[in-house]
Amino acid sequence: MAPTWPRLLPAGLALAALILGPDALSLAPNRLMPGAPLSAHDVLPGWAWLAVPLLALGAAPWRLAPLAAAGALLVLLAGLGAGAAALLDGAAPAARATLGSAAWVALAALAALVFWPGQRRLLAAALLVLGLGVLAWGGVLDGFSLAVEFRARREAVGAALATHLWLSLSALGLASALASLLALAGLASARLAAFFDALLGGVQVVPAIALFGLLVPLLAALLGAFPGLRAAGFGAIGATPALIGIALYLSLPLLRALRTGLTATDPAVIQAATALGMGRGRMLAWVRLPLGLPHFLGGLRVAAVQAVGLVTLGGLVGAGGLGALVFEGMSQFATDLILLGALPVVALALAVDAGLGAMERRA
Repeated sequence: MAPTWPRLLPAGLALAALILGPDALSLAPNRLMPGAPLSAHDVLPGWAWLAVPLLALGAAPWRLAPLAAAGALLVLLAGLGAGAAALLDGAAPAARATLGSAAWVALAALAALVFWPGQRRLLAAALLVLGLGVLAWGGVLDGFSLAVEFRARREAVGAALATHLWLSLSALGLASALASLLALAGLASARLAAFFDALLGGVQVVPAIALFGLLVPLLAALLGAFPGLRAAGFGAIGATPALIGIALYLSLPLLRALRTGLTATDPAVIQAATALGMGRGRMLAWVRLPLGLPHFLGGLRVAAVQAVGLVTLGGLVGAGGLGALVFEGMSQFATDLILLGALPVVALALAVDAGLGAMERRA
């Protein structure tokens, strides 16, 4: 089990947020206006304070600590849901009960305890996901303004998530193809490899919004010169500039991972393969690629997480995805709509990182 004292930091933060935080929930007259803050003492039912002893167990040095932390998080969330429902009982139909900063801090600290490195972490994560599903299915969370916003935009969120996944995978595929070509060309010439590094490194320092803005007039000029491209589905705004810009950003980590993997093979292995009569093609397919797989997966992991985040900015050029919800919420000063777009991006990035990280460790 990991040392106790580091776990006391998030545990103490969660406890301080619950006891001292002034705004566990807030009640607003509608989705746009700020609400009146209410502390945990004002809104939590008595049974919800069971989260405190569970929190103490979650910080203790024993194997089931992550499970106790998951239980504390679920109990606290259920208590906040019950408090939100009580606040809305008898209120105007447009009223919203929103999680305050104290609740967010406490929930985030408890989540850190659940996913703290150590034993039973995966079991605790599974328990947390199952518990969240039960709470959502049972309607315990329906009083939260975020849940109200989701019910009103369920179809839009589903479509945005599908578009976000498609854009992320497409950009990653485009970047992988470009990085593969550049890596193979760089193997033949050190000067070319240095040039590709400098070129893609220069792209990294350009802000994403600026790059997308630069691509729009360039693509407009290109489409004006070649109208057939527009008929093929390309456009100056929408998915085209987003995919090109994101692929350029993703190419550098993929290129470096590919080059590291292709050149990391032991020279003795290369000599043995040459002695067996292997040509460059067979050596690449049967020696360099299998031995370089851990490096490839490491670069793919970085690029995939980066893709999920960068696609959010594609909403600025009309590409759609979850970023469209985020920017729509920002234009309306609607915090719930912003979270409705941002939280799935965070969850998706964490899932991608965990999945590819597991593959990388097994490679």
